[in-house]
Amino acid sequence: MFSMASTNWLSDDEMRLWRAFLAATSAMGTTIDASMRAKHSMTLDDYEVLVHLSEATDHRLRMSELSGQIMHSRSRLTQRVDRLEERGFVARAKCDDDARGTWAILTDEGMAAIEKVAPSHLEDVRNFFFDHVDPADLPVLVRSFEEIAAQLRS
Repeated sequence: MFSMASTNWLSDDEMRLWRAFLAATSAMGTTIDASMRAKHSMTLDDYEVLVHLSEATDHRLRMSELSGQIMHSRSRLTQRVDRLEERGFVARAKCDDDARGTWAILTDEGMAAIEKVAPSHLEDVRNFFFDHVDPADLPVLVRSFEEIAAQLRS
C-alpha cells in the first residue's frame, strides 16, 4: 500500500531545479532541432549519430555500441541509420569477427555534412545554452550530468 507519509518528497529547491531542467531540456531540444531542420534539413538526432561516428576509431561503431552511446533503442537507431544511409551519410558492414554484429560507418559525405552543419549547430548551442550558464558553474554541472548519464546507462 502507498503511504504519503513515507514518500521522500522533493524540497522546494529540488522541485524548482527538476521542473526547470525538464522545461529547459524540452525547449532546447525542440528549438535546436527546428533550427537544424530549417538550416540543414537534418534532425538533431541524426546529427548526434553522425558526431558519435565521427569521433570513433576509423569512423565506425557497432550498432549495439552506438545504441548505448546515444541511448536510443536498437529499433529506433536502425530506423535513424536507415535514413542516414539513404542520404549517403552512413554505410553498414557486417562485423568480420561476429556474424551477428553490424558496423555503422561514417561516409565521406557524412563527414562533409558534419563539417557543414557544425558551425551553426555550435552557434545555437552557445546561444540557447552556454550564454545562460555561469562559467563558474560548469565543473559542477559537468560532474553532475556525467554522473547521472553514467548511472542511467548502467
